[in-house]
Amino acid sequence: MNAVDKSLTQEQESRIIAASISEASVKFGTLTALRDISLEIDSGDFYTILGPSGCGKSTLLRLVSDLVPPASGSVKIFGKSTEAARLAREFAFVFQDSTLLPWRNALKNVELPLEIGRKRNIKLPTGDRTPHELLELVGLKGREDALPHELSGGMRQRVAIARALVCQPKLLLMDEPFGALDEMTRDHLNLQLLDIWKETGTTILFVTHSIPEAIFLGQKVLMLKANPGRVKDVINIDLPMPRKIALREDPSFNNYCSQLRKLLEDC
Repeated sequence: MNAVDKSLTQEQESRIIAASISEASVKFGTLTALRDISLEIDSGDFYTILGPSGCGKSTLLRLVSDLVPPASGSVKIFGKSTEAARLAREFAFVFQDSTLLPWRNALKNVELPLEIGRKRNIKLPTGDRTPHELLELVGLKGREDALPHELSGGMRQRVAIARALVCQPKLLLMDEPFGALDEMTRDHLNLQLLDIWKETGTTILFVTHSIPEAIFLGQKVLMLKANPGRVKDVINIDLPMPRKIALREDPSFNNYCSQLRKLLEDC
C-alpha cells in the first residue's frame, strides 16, 4: 500500500457518519412525498435544507427522526436504526414553534427531558453543561425563572434549543426554528446558533425557506426538488468561519445567492 492509499484508508476509518440515507422513499397513502433520497452526512457537519414548498423538507427531518417510516430504502443514525437512535437520544428536534409548557419557567422547561427520563427509569446521556449552563450558552442567564409568556419569541426558541441540547444529542434537527421571527432577531439567533454549533460540535440539519439564511449558516446546502421530493444538488459553501452579518454584503455571498436562486427556480 502506497502512502496515498494509506492516507485515504486512515481518513475513511476515522470518518464518522452521522446520518446515512440510502434510496429512501416516503409515502402518505398514494402520495409519494420523498423518492430515492441518498445522502451521507458527516459528524459535525452543518447542513441547511432548501427547496420549494411541498418538496418534503420537513418530511426529510421526520424520516431521520423516526417520526415517519420509509416506504423503501434505509436510514441509519450513527450506525443505528432510527428507532434505536431515538431511544438512545442520539438526536433532538427543534420545531418552528417552541412548544414550551406555559406553566413551567425557562429552567424547568429545559429540565423536562431529564425529569421524564428519571420518572421512566431511563438512563439519558447528559453533557458537561447543566440546564443552568445551557441557558447561559443560549444567552438567557438571569431569565431562568421567566415563564414562556414573559419571554419574546426569540427567547422562547432559545429555551427550546437549550432543552434540545440537555441530553447532549449528537444530531440536532431544526425545522424552520426562526421562520416566524423578525429579521433582527433572526440574525441574532443565526449568530448564536453558529456559536452553539462551534461550542458543542453537534451535527445540524436545518430547514429554511430563506436563501441568505441557508448560505450564512450552512457548510453545505441540500437542495430538494418537488413532485416528488428528491435531491437536486448539494452545494458546498466555501465562506470563512466565524461568520459575521457583514458577510452578507460580500460579493462571494451574493454569488451563492444567485446560484441557489437559479437552482430553486429549476426545482
